[in-house]
Amino acid sequence: MRFLRKNKKLEKLILVISDLHLGAGAVVEGRRNALEDFHSDKELVDFFTYYSTGEYASVEVEIIINGDFLDLLAVPFVKCFDDEYWSEKASLDKLEMILKAHPEVIESIHNFLKQKNKKLVYIIGNHDGELIFDSLQQRFLAEFDDSVRSSITLSKDLHTYSPATGVYLQHGHEYELAHAFDPDESILESSKGDKYFIPSWGSYYVTHVVNKYKQERHHANAVRPIRNFLIHGLIFDTFFTLRFIIANAYYFAMVRFLHYYRLKLGWKKIFEESINQLALFQDFEDITQEFFKENQEAKVLIVGHTHEPIFREFKDGTKFINTGTWTRMVNLDLGRQSQETLLTYAKIQINKKNFDISEFDSVVEVELNKWVPKTDLPFETAF
Repeated sequence: MRFLRKNKKLEKLILVISDLHLGAGAVVEGRRNALEDFHSDKELVDFFTYYSTGEYASVEVEIIINGDFLDLLAVPFVKCFDDEYWSEKASLDKLEMILKAHPEVIESIHNFLKQKNKKLVYIIGNHDGELIFDSLQQRFLAEFDDSVRSSITLSKDLHTYSPATGVYLQHGHEYELAHAFDPDESILESSKGDKYFIPSWGSYYVTHVVNKYKQERHHANAVRPIRNFLIHGLIFDTFFTLRFIIANAYYFAMVRFLHYYRLKLGWKKIFEESINQLALFQDFEDITQEFFKENQEAKVLIVGHTHEPIFREFKDGTKFINTGTWTRMVNLDLGRQSQETLLTYAKIQINKKNFDISEFDSVVEVELNKWVPKTDLPFETAF
């Protein structure tokens, strides 16, 4: 029983959060920003404070941001045209807007790192892919004093990360052709020396389709399962849903289907490739089994990306965790909670400094938790 474990000495604590999607703020230039998904600044500040003070003040704590922390795909009103949105200059402007919109969060990270034995690791996802620019990494790190900057790990080369023996992390977009990109092949330099990020077609889809319809219906990209969203929408919001379906079909045909058609692959190959490109929100549990087969020393795989909090323990003792999201989701599956901001995170307690993989089960405790902050306010942000 859990209360009996209190006597164990905690040597290291690893916390994993992902998909917080900090945007440009609820209000931008005096207008409501429908693209802002993050409304839990105070809760996140409390999270960083709690795990760096009190009983955790002297404990080694490593917080891992497993992708999509800053949502550079959801920053509106950037003064640029179409593909200029992906320029290094525009990316820096977007980052500035996000940092300006959430100063308390950045300050709380700084205060966390000022405490003894605290570390932050940032894994780049698909919504913050532009962080592969050195200039954006430097700008983000500039928010922190020199004294704590060495405690932050942020690199475009960090894809799969292992913070402890047997524990592995990936954001998860790498498994979807729509969102996968190669950091080493995703920066283009013009003849004038200007640099541009080459996004995945899925990122183009977010900025050209999802963001447009999200300003009409804020839930456009927040409903799971997607098939239930379409069925429900066709019944109760017919005109909007039809327009959304047609826009998706047209965009895919123009961006992917015609691309394969021009390559003259043949109709069978075109059909197969198109189906592969549409494989969104894959069953990560199947992928996990492949990961464990290829990595025999792995005991835990933690991902994000799909925004669905999941904890699965398999017969052989291996564990799969999806840390979910800190944004509001609507679930039309009757077996799930319908609408809530869950604030879920993975918590890994290690009770021995140096251990062999054979000792994993006895010295490592893995949980998927929900952050439940205290508040004196009789209200919360509705949307």
